[in-house]
Amino acid sequence: MDESDLRVVAVRECGPDTVAIEFETPPELDAQPGQFVKLTAEVEGDSVSRFYTISSPDVEGTFEITVGYDPDEGGPFSEYLLALAADDRVRMAGPFGSDFYESEPRAVVLAGGPGIGPAVGIAERALAEGNEAAVVYRDDAPVHEERLAALAAAGAAVYVLGADEPLADAVSAVVTGEPGEQLFVYGFETFLDAATDAMAAVGATPDDAKVENFG
Repeated sequence: MDESDLRVVAVRECGPDTVAIEFETPPELDAQPGQFVKLTAEVEGDSVSRFYTISSPDVEGTFEITVGYDPDEGGPFSEYLLALAADDRVRMAGPFGSDFYESEPRAVVLAGGPGIGPAVGIAERALAEGNEAAVVYRDDAPVHEERLAALAAAGAAVYVLGADEPLADAVSAVVTGEPGEQLFVYGFETFLDAATDAMAAVGATPDDAKVENFG
């Protein structure tokens, strides 16, 4: 789609060094949780763009992205996003990506670090549609904890692990191998490698998973 002008609705803290930014959805945007958009802004005299995965369960009326930042080494674009307030504007193109939720009967999401954004969006959407959901999330400083607790209370299987904890037991607990089950994996490359090993160990086929590498 062509570039759109987005209006900021709200910026909220959602965990250590992490904010959720809610935008008003432009009329032409049709996106699913797990897809990502490209945001562009003028920063220090240059046009700068970065990609962010949608972390809301849908884009009806508004949609959300989750932005983590390093308070000691944050880049100019992150600082720009952190300074946004309601009614500010930023440009957007997208959506992009083919590894997103498509109403599968059971969504199992393995998320490392920033992968929690699409994980909560997919799980919330699955439950809202009457489907099953499970999340295995690994991070030493978890974010979106309120949403994870709400998912667990609504019937999703939720496992939150430390950054160095093995994935095998949690993955074994959530992967059933039943027809209609879809695995999603979101995170940095080192997490993807660990998730691939864990999936293979329980007899899942890693090539059948929907995977987004965050770098």
